[in-house]
Amino acid sequence: MMKTKTKKIKSDYYLKFLRKENDLNKILKAHKKDPGRLRILFVSLWDEYSTELVDCLKRNEIKSTKKYPLYVVDSYNMPHSFVIYRTTKVPQLVRLDRHKVSSEDYLSKIYETLGIK
Repeated sequence: MMKTKTKKIKSDYYLKFLRKENDLNKILKAHKKDPGRLRILFVSLWDEYSTELVDCLKRNEIKSTKKYPLYVVDSYNMPHSFVIYRTTKVPQLVRLDRHKVSSEDYLSKIYETLGIK
């Protein structure tokens, strides 16, 4: 069995809930101009796994160093945003490092990447 390495964020994030698709488009446009580190978490508040993940993130946010934003996109408020990164399962974590895009939809890997126990 081959083990893959996952780059952990280790709770250096703060949550930012997006309410409008225009907000996400502005963030992505700014990222294209100045590429850096960007994390987007696609969730559905109708899904129990997603709500549990968001609750864990809120609890861990208190202990975080709050360096980088973790943008949380909800399927109810922003359904068309899920098309951008071909999101078909929730929760899904999309990581943008410079010009490299990686996506993770396996729940235990998302917990490991975000440093949640």
